[in-house]
This record gives sequence, C-alpha cells and structure tokens, in this order.
Amino acid sequence: MPGQSLPHFTKGEVVKGFGRGSKDLGIPTANFPQDVVNNLPDGLDTGVYYGFGQVDGGQVHGMVMSIGWNPFYKNSKKSMETHLMHKFESDFYGKELRVVILGYLRPEQNFPGLDALIAAIDNDIKQARTRLEMPDLAGFRTNEFFKLQPH
Repeated sequence: MPGQSLPHFTKGEVVKGFGRGSKDLGIPTANFPQDVVNNLPDGLDTGVYYGFGQVDGGQVHGMVMSIGWNPFYKNSKKSMETHLMHKFESDFYGKELRVVILGYLRPEQNFPGLDALIAAIDNDIKQARTRLEMPDLAGFRTNEFFKLQPH
C-alpha cells in the first residue's frame, strides 16, 4: 500500500536536477541527492506525495513531491523532486532541504503532453493545500524536526 511508511522525515542538500521544473513546467522543484533517494523506506512507493518542507531553517511551507522515474520524461534514475508551495526569490542549490512526507496523492503516470502534466501537477498542489489544512496534519508544520539548525 502506497505511503505505509508515513510520516517520513528526511533532509539533504539541494542538488541540480534535470532543469525541467521551472523551465518546462513553470513549477520549480528542489532535488535531493541520490543517497537520500536511495535511503527511502521500502514501503514508500513511487508516486506523488504531500507534506511540509523547509529550506535552511527558514519558514515551513506546504509541498508536493514526485518520487520515481517521471514516465513523461523517461528518467533512468529514481528521483525525489520537491515543489515548495511558496515563491522564492532565488534558487537554493547547496542549501539544506528538510521535508516531512505526510500523505499519498496518486501513482506516477505518463501524460499525452506537457499541458496534461501541468494540469495534473496543478491539481496535486490544490489537493495538497486542502489536505495540509486538516487539523491532524497542521501540527507537523511546527514539528521539532523543523526547529533543528541546518548542518
């Protein structure tokens, strides 16, 4: 069952990804290094998830995350691409990203074109915003994990 290993807390340095989030989709993503991806729990299937994230000890924001091979782009490496639901002024490569993955939205899927992919991601963001407002999840925004100093 997807998401049986939740909540899942993880952190890592933001690394350059494929460069498609902002460029192709208009939806910037932060990418974890391969060692973080390789250490995901076995029960965390590929797909789209939601939760909270934080960059370098800053404000905690809602996030959506794609875990997997992104069939539309035919990736050869599994990735964790995080979209923080906040407009940042600049990139944060090399900064520490902390996330707590709280829930599963949908499986990975292929799309007939870029517009369908963007529409699906927009819907993922909308669903995530709604779910993250639920009282049983709101407390994760202030979890001790986000109060620790970045390394």
